[in-house]
Amino acid sequence: MFNRIRNRFLRYFLILIYFIIIFFCAIEVNFLWLFGYSPDMNDIKNPTMSVGSQLYTADGKLIGQYYKENRSPVAFKDISPNLINALICTEDVRFYSHHGVDLYSFFTSMLSTAKGDKRGGSTITQQLAKNLFETRKRKSQGLIKHVPVLSTIVYKCKEWLTALEIEHVYSKNEILELYLNTVPFGNNSYGIKTATLKYFDKTPDKVNPAEAATLIGMLKATSTYNPINNPDKSVLRRNTVLSQMEKYGKLSKADYDANVALPLNLNLSYVDDQGQGDSYLREAVERWLKKWCKDNGYDLYSDGLKIYTTIDSKMQQYAEEAVAEKMKVLQKRFDNLWGKKNPWRDFDGNEIKDFVLKGEQSLPIYKLLQKKYKGDTVAINKYFTTKKQMKVFTWNGEKDTTFSSVDSLKYYARILNTGMMTIEPTTGYIKDWVGGIDYKYFNYDHVNQAKRQAGSTFKPFAYVTALDNGFTPCDKFTDKPVTINYMDGGKPQVWSPNNADFKFTYQEMSLRWAMGKSVNSITAQVTQQVGWDKIVQYAHKLGIESPLKSVPSVSLGSNDVSVYEMVRAYSTFLNKGVKIDPLLVTKITDQDGNVLATFTLNSQRVLSEETAWLMLYMFRGGMEEPGGTSQALWEYPGLWKKDNQIGGKTGTSSHYVDGWYMGITKNLVTGVWVGDDDRSVHFTTSENGEGSHTALPIFARFMEKVYADPKSGYTWGPFPKPWVKITKEYDCPSPHIAKDTTSTDSTTMPGDTTGGVPIAPVNTPDDPKEKPQE
Repeated sequence: MFNRIRNRFLRYFLILIYFIIIFFCAIEVNFLWLFGYSPDMNDIKNPTMSVGSQLYTADGKLIGQYYKENRSPVAFKDISPNLINALICTEDVRFYSHHGVDLYSFFTSMLSTAKGDKRGGSTITQQLAKNLFETRKRKSQGLIKHVPVLSTIVYKCKEWLTALEIEHVYSKNEILELYLNTVPFGNNSYGIKTATLKYFDKTPDKVNPAEAATLIGMLKATSTYNPINNPDKSVLRRNTVLSQMEKYGKLSKADYDANVALPLNLNLSYVDDQGQGDSYLREAVERWLKKWCKDNGYDLYSDGLKIYTTIDSKMQQYAEEAVAEKMKVLQKRFDNLWGKKNPWRDFDGNEIKDFVLKGEQSLPIYKLLQKKYKGDTVAINKYFTTKKQMKVFTWNGEKDTTFSSVDSLKYYARILNTGMMTIEPTTGYIKDWVGGIDYKYFNYDHVNQAKRQAGSTFKPFAYVTALDNGFTPCDKFTDKPVTINYMDGGKPQVWSPNNADFKFTYQEMSLRWAMGKSVNSITAQVTQQVGWDKIVQYAHKLGIESPLKSVPSVSLGSNDVSVYEMVRAYSTFLNKGVKIDPLLVTKITDQDGNVLATFTLNSQRVLSEETAWLMLYMFRGGMEEPGGTSQALWEYPGLWKKDNQIGGKTGTSSHYVDGWYMGITKNLVTGVWVGDDDRSVHFTTSENGEGSHTALPIFARFMEKVYADPKSGYTWGPFPKPWVKITKEYDCPSPHIAKDTTSTDSTTMPGDTTGGVPIAPVNTPDDPKEKPQE
């Protein structure tokens, strides 16, 4: 039909227009599934800003949600003209004169980009189409997404089509309202009302031009121009927006000069009471799925996913209950120990005088105050010492009080925290995850974000190295002084570890007895014989991913590791020598139940079955050998039925900063850490600060609750019998002593329920002048 048009240029032009129309129609109907989803008129008339994802336990209980629409949508009439003017002058100055697509702006932006001045040509309506209907996400794209340049053209065309439809349905003011209720402003702030409250503690109708320009300026890059994290860049961007407002007549020269001279004046005191069901577990799953979401183009906060975890709801409940019961007792013990004295001390026991000042300087608001008051320390100090109403965490529930910022820093610095995780090694399923005592007040996860010195819980890596390289549980060593010369950073060093009481018995002990009693001198001798480099190698092979400094004291836990890593590594022993990658999520479905992904266990053999079983036998030594460090577990009668066996290892870092317990039953491995978030705050004696008195009771109470529930699926019983023929000697009973008078753990603090059971000596760190660690 085009042949009848004699003018060649007109004919080619009409053919081009024809194919453009066909192309747009193909996109609209998703021809042959090439172009992916496009919103229809019904979608545009009834937009859904986002659909949150849901988090379930293995037994189907909803335990958390991810959603953005804690937005508090606001009507156009309640939005300050300053915000509207800032938005239009910066993002789309021709907003009121186009119909969704501004071809003039598009072509001029292309020209500017060609000249090296890259700028966007999208209208506000196009940005709304992209944000509201997610036209650029992978799930909205069809087969053409695999063709690089063409895929970019397609999603740009989709935005044009959607923008034209939006303009057909909504008025200009309604479009602005939808846009401002949709866009993110960083720091988990979605929508303009949430943002104005978050950054200025104001509703959207109250912001001045400078504040409006700060918020609108963030839309270019919410991280780069974040006023909390990057105040200098935020001010520069704000002033650019203000200059645009002056350029287009929305600000007078005098108003412009006044506003660019203003400081940021952030007010971060607003607290959102609605929350999102936040928890350590919810955040852990988000971190666990971060790569999957990125690789597959999903957003936990808007795609309506259903996420099924490995967590057992009952075991999670029992873990949280055990933590609450025992941490409450520990906190009382800690408070009684220090009384009104400040507990932040150096290792010589002297109070750290600048502790509070450093705490103030670590807060995000400190830099803002420095700018606001031009470094005036008197004014800054007044801010931190001014009292105000606030809610604080207590073990008797949330409490209203009047505190200054300094009071708050001192109060929270004294509060002990914990991390706890349990895994079923045969499946790799994580059964419970307790990242701390209260997520609302302490949202740093102590399971896999925090890393602390492991103390004696690291000793088994020395012993497994020995067993896997020719030693047996019955090999004898003498408890005597040992000196190790080694090189560190090219310099000669000498390490002479002490036992806990600075005494040596000169008694001959089997390796099993030495590990069960946690004897430093024998562990050091084992380290010397097998080599500390090899111990580091085995620790990494078993599942420790943190960097480990290869020095002799590595076997006494001088490196920082996480609870997650330790549980993973210990699970290798119960899993017949097979290392696993723990599973936290088993599957993900969409809203309709269609499975989007399943996750299976990754495993790798790293030990022989014989070595793995011998290590379980070694762990039982903590209960069965004289002076075994796990023997406080005998004080919990709910653990000892039907010939039950429990293995484990206590650990305490230098100066009783960190308390650990790693517990092993016939089918579970649990790790518990207890301590203060600041390492200068800690207990002072073995009687109240060792892992046997801090972390072990949490494990014990947890397992009592699990065993008491007939529906838990976990019952009492002995460890598994050897999986293969054991070729090494291991049955070598130690001489039983009526009472281990050398133990430093023979008494407990008044009111403590852990019992007065002989506990083994503690370890010593690199410096022999320091207090020993267990």
